Amino acid sequence: MTTEAHNADHELIQAAARVARDRCRGDNHTVAAAARAQDGRIITAVNAYHFTGGPCAELVLIGTAAAQGAYELDTIVAVGDRDRGVIPPCGRCRQVLLDYFPTLKVIVGNNDRRRSVLITDLLPESYVWADHQLDAG
Repeated sequence: MTTEAHNADHELIQAAARVARDRCRGDNHTVAAAARAQDGRIITAVNAYHFTGGPCAELVLIGTAAAQGAYELDTIVAVGDRDRGVIPPCGRCRQVLLDYFPTLKVIVGNNDRRRSVLITDLLPESYVWADHQLDAG
């Protein structure tokens, strides 16, 4: 990982950690996510936990980014509240992130094992929704 990539990753991790620390309260919001849009903006969001299955922070972030006009994301990270550090995306988030952003980089690991990997590396032999849609033409 280059120094520039490392610094960018650190900036995203810090943004997510700040939101997790300042905005995650109680059991309803326990994870924050931060992503860098193609234009360089950093977008943040928190999960919306509910016993019926509320959305993860990564999924809330997709909608938040779209609401801000950011339809292409470059890198994403999720961070747990109470200083739990970087959290890898769950299976559902991996699938959704792959379908929305097939070239997305995801920050995983903690401390000296932290790295940025392609979403395709987190979901090998994946089902790609777009590949299985009937041609409307």
